[in-house]
Amino acid sequence: MMPDSPRAIPKTQSIVAVLWPSFLLAGLATGLFFTAFDPQTLVNVGGYGEISRLGGYTIGFFLFWGLTAGSSLLTCFFQRPCDTSRHNNGGHTGEQGT
Repeated sequence: MMPDSPRAIPKTQSIVAVLWPSFLLAGLATGLFFTAFDPQTLVNVGGYGEISRLGGYTIGFFLFWGLTAGSSLLTCFFQRPCDTSRHNNGGHTGEQGT
């Protein structure tokens, strides 16, 4: 939609619509992932040096949040309507059966 359209979604609402659900899913994903895997073991296997368990949980949460925010952002991006002024239907007039 056009930014000055009366039905345009405010920028703040669009940002919150991406970040809030992704925050909730990142919390859920972090809980499920670290129920199965100990962050200290992952750090030792990965060779990342000294990171505490809390640091591992924090890094994992932000990685999951970035992943889910990216997914939500792509969903919002692909829901936008196409710019029809740039397309001329491949030269067709839009009439059916021609």
